[in-house]
Amino acid sequence: MNYIIFDLEWNNAFNYKTQKGMNEIIEIGAVKLNNNLEFVDTFKQLIKPQVSKKLGSRFKNLTNITMEEINQSGVDFQTAFADFARWTKGEDTLFLTWSTSDLYTLVDNFLKFNGSANIDFITSYADVQKYCMHFIETQNGNQISLSDCAEIFDIDINNLSLHRALEDCYVEALCFKKVYNKELLKQYIHKCDVSFFERLIFKPYSIKPNNKNFDINDVHLSCPKCNGEVQVIREYDYNNNTFKSAGKCIECKNKFWIFVRAKQTYDEIVVNKRLIEINKKRARYIN
Repeated sequence: MNYIIFDLEWNNAFNYKTQKGMNEIIEIGAVKLNNNLEFVDTFKQLIKPQVSKKLGSRFKNLTNITMEEINQSGVDFQTAFADFARWTKGEDTLFLTWSTSDLYTLVDNFLKFNGSANIDFITSYADVQKYCMHFIETQNGNQISLSDCAEIFDIDINNLSLHRALEDCYVEALCFKKVYNKELLKQYIHKCDVSFFERLIFKPYSIKPNNKNFDINDVHLSCPKCNGEVQVIREYDYNNNTFKSAGKCIECKNKFWIFVRAKQTYDEIVVNKRLIEINKKRARYIN
C-alpha cells in the first residue's frame, strides 16, 4: 500500500455572486510513502484564487504566502488538481489528512470549481489526527494540534515552517510513522464513493412546517407515565425550530405539553420528542 498525506492552505474568501463566504484553496502539498513508510516523492503547488483576488491578513500572517508568489508560480484550480490526481495514481493508495477539515474544504472547492462533490481519485481515506489521538490521552477527548502531537511524540519540528502545506505534510507523516500499526489503522479507513463526499459536506437542517417529506401529525407520541398513546388536542405551533402542542394520554388521561424537533440529515429525518406533564390545575383549561 502507498500512503499519500496531503495538506491544504486556504484563504477566507467572499463570493459576491452567492453572498457567502468560502475557504478557497491556495496551496496544496503532499508526501508519498511506500509500503515500508519510506518517503518516495513530494508534491507542491500554489493555486491562483478565482473567488477573491485579495489574501486575508490572517492567511498571509499564517503562511507568509504573497500574491506575487502566487502570480509567479500558481496555476488555476482545475490544473492543480488534475496534476495532483495524476501524481497520486497507483494501486492500493490510502489518502490521509490532519482532521477532516482539509477534506471538507477540498470537496467544497471541487463542488464550486468542478461542479461535482465527487473526487474520483480518492478511493480510500483516513483521518491521521484521529488515528494519532488513539495513542494520546486528552481531557474530554479534545482534538490536538499537529505541533502538540509532534511534541508529544518527541519529533523535532524546529527547522520546519508549519502552516505551509508541504512542511505540514512532513510533520504529519512523521507522527503517523511514529505510531503506525497496520491492523489498528484498518479501523480508521473509509472507502470513498460519491455518497461519502456528499455526506461530508451535507449540513443538517431543522424541518419547518409544510415540508413535503415530513408531517408532524404522523409523529407517534407515547405517555411518559404509562406508555399509552398520547393524542394531540390542539394544533401545533412552530417557533425556535420546535413544533409545540398539547396532548392527552388515552390510557391514564394525563395531559402533556408536547415539544417536537425534526432534523434532516444526509440519510434520514431525525425526530426528538419531549413530553412534560401539565399540572392538574392548568390541565383543566387545556382542551
